[in-house]
Amino acid sequence: MAACDLNPDTMAETVALAQAQAPPGVRVTGHACDVADEAQVLRFRDELLAEHASDHVDLVFSNAGAGGGESFVTSPRDVWERVLAIDWWGVYYCARAFLPLLIASGDGVLVNTSSVSGFWASLGPGRPHSAYSTAKFAVRGFTEALIEDLRTNAPQVRVALVLPGHVGTNILRNSLIAQGLPAPERMSDAQAEELVPPDVREALFKAGALPEGATPEDLRQFLVGANAAFRDKAQVSAAQAATIILDGVRAGTWRILIGEDARMIDGAVRAKPEAAYDYAELFAGLTGRGSKQTS
Repeated sequence: MAACDLNPDTMAETVALAQAQAPPGVRVTGHACDVADEAQVLRFRDELLAEHASDHVDLVFSNAGAGGGESFVTSPRDVWERVLAIDWWGVYYCARAFLPLLIASGDGVLVNTSSVSGFWASLGPGRPHSAYSTAKFAVRGFTEALIEDLRTNAPQVRVALVLPGHVGTNILRNSLIAQGLPAPERMSDAQAEELVPPDVREALFKAGALPEGATPEDLRQFLVGANAAFRDKAQVSAAQAATIILDGVRAGTWRILIGEDARMIDGAVRAKPEAAYDYAELFAGLTGRGSKQTS
């Protein structure tokens, strides 16, 4: 087993955990790699083949991702495109690099992670989610297009599409690092103030999430707390999500939804797609679906 991550420290921790739980004789290696850079993806591929003395791979999971909805109108172009590069181009580069090795396996599976944001491109009123949603729609379309492509041209390989809702991970913290920022607790005063601008601070104050006249230390602690809440209050943990994905791959499922939120939003959008961005109607539909399921 081989894995890669942008952050070497995170990768080392993951390798240690995986190796400790791996069956005897299974070797786990970790590799530093920014999947937004094709040269690094190719280097990762070559390193893992050499270290595992293999000429093929059986499973490829393209799961790297950075959050950041980012407005197409107001966000800096480089920030918007960084999200797109990781979340879409990273999937594309990995598919290009590893498809020949999956074909060589004779029974390979390519597993691409999209998102709820791959079928619903918003977080609700006043919360555009343009960069992340664009990337996740691309992953979904690419993966679905590969179903017939592989069936026709590489029947040795099948593809699976993962569509998670809210899964408890450190994506908020890690997304900042992917953008070249330090972890929230290590940010300078200027970085914290730029990340949480005055208008956002005012809204957070009105919501009771920040004190009036919040200091940079208040902002750092808010960001640390937001990441912890996202990770710890999710109904689906990262470990549970991994189990659902593996079970789906073993079962031959090509479309793997994770979480009740993903299932409900998917059902509502597919039932009435023209109402997907009419929030009152969409949310009313979700409430109705929920009440029917619990009655």
